[in-house]
Amino acid sequence: MFLLTLATVSTALTAPTAVTALFGPPWISIELPANPYDRATKGAFLVVHAFHHGTPMGFPVSGKAEGLVNGQRKSVELKFDRGERDGTYVLKNSWGNEGEWTLVISVTQGENDAATAVVQVSGAKVIAVDVPTEQRGDWTVPKKVTLAEIEATLKDRSTRLAARP
Repeated sequence: MFLLTLATVSTALTAPTAVTALFGPPWISIELPANPYDRATKGAFLVVHAFHHGTPMGFPVSGKAEGLVNGQRKSVELKFDRGERDGTYVLKNSWGNEGEWTLVISVTQGENDAATAVVQVSGAKVIAVDVPTEQRGDWTVPKKVTLAEIEATLKDRSTRLAARP
């Protein structure tokens, strides 16, 4: 009887941990430059890391490259290869080296939770990386990114480039 009760108490104490393990949104981070000595990331433009809190997770990753090349608006679906470590994804440049680009990369947890990295690229160089966030009480959480916000990043950069002497 004592062993059964002890096992029941032990299960009751550990069960909430399993249930709450995915409470809260995912997180995304961008690694660059990619390690050229790691065979899994060699030749990568950047590496995406997906997390739940501090734990690497194999959440789905998706994205688009939204760009302006010679005044023409372009959109390219991004393809990610899984890295060797859990929650690691490798992105190679499929959009080219010309123009202004905003890479919109999202990690999705379930149907509604996502974290999005906005990576601004000029030519073939990353000029900024941001994960937009908002406050919910005491928590800083990923914010949804709209197409209008992405368009604004491209318009702002193209305006600044046009104004250069």
